[in-house]
Parts: sequence; structure tokens; C-alpha cells
Amino acid sequence: MTPANTPIALGADHAGVALKAAIREMLEAAGHPVADLGTHGTESVDYPDFGAAVASAVAEGRARFGVLICGTGIGISIAANRNPAIRCALVHDVTGARLTRQHNDANVIALGARMTGVEVALDAVRTFLSTPFEGGRHGRRIQKISPGWSAP
Repeated sequence: MTPANTPIALGADHAGVALKAAIREMLEAAGHPVADLGTHGTESVDYPDFGAAVASAVAEGRARFGVLICGTGIGISIAANRNPAIRCALVHDVTGARLTRQHNDANVIALGARMTGVEVALDAVRTFLSTPFEGGRHGRRIQKISPGWSAP
């Protein structure tokens, strides 16, 4: 379980601003320090900028986990995964959020504001943060997608 004082980085494009605000409110109410890396309005912006900002915050240790939102969650998750230290998973529900922590040790979650309702998204973020990595056979697999690994 993630302690309440664990820093979380948030980022969204214009399509995800409202959902990001709801997630930020939930995280702050739970005691998490939140680094809101934008955007803060509905004027069109480029999602890769916010995916990269959250990825950098997590990779550099300024946040333990990240939450990203765009219209579908697809583009922003691709942008975050350009950083080799990031394992960003696009999830649509609690099951995906749980399994990506248990099996993939994801450190960033992506949501689609046009795909997932607010309550489901809040439940998914809570589940993501409360689910530990299982390790075991999954650890071997994570090693194979980590920087520096090469096939034997």
C-alpha cells in the first residue's frame, strides 16, 4: 500500500483537465503531495509535453507515481513510455489498474477522459496506488523490459 505522504505527479492535456482536477482533489484529501504539471485550461495543447513532464518527475524521483489523462489515454501513455524509466499503463477500470501494479510494476497510470467516467477513474487511481507489485515470475519479465537488459 502506498503511504499517504507519497508524492504523485499529475498531467493532462486540455481534454483531461476536469478529470485531473477530480483526481487531484481525491489525492490531496488522502494526504498525497501532488505535483500538478498542467495543463490548467481547456485551450488546445500538445499531450506529449505533459506525458514527458510527468515521466521526468517520476524518473527523477520527484514523484513516486504519475497519473496522466488525455482524451483516450493512448497518446499520453505513448509519450510517457518514451522515457526508459517509465512503465505507463493505459487502464479503463479497476481490474486493469490492479493488474498493472501486480504484474507490470507500472509507475504511471494513463486514463482517457472521454473513455472512462469520473467515479471509475477515481476507483482505478485508488486501486493503482494501493496495489503492490507481486514480484516473483513478474520480476523476471519486468527485468526484460527494463533499460540495460539484453537477450541471452
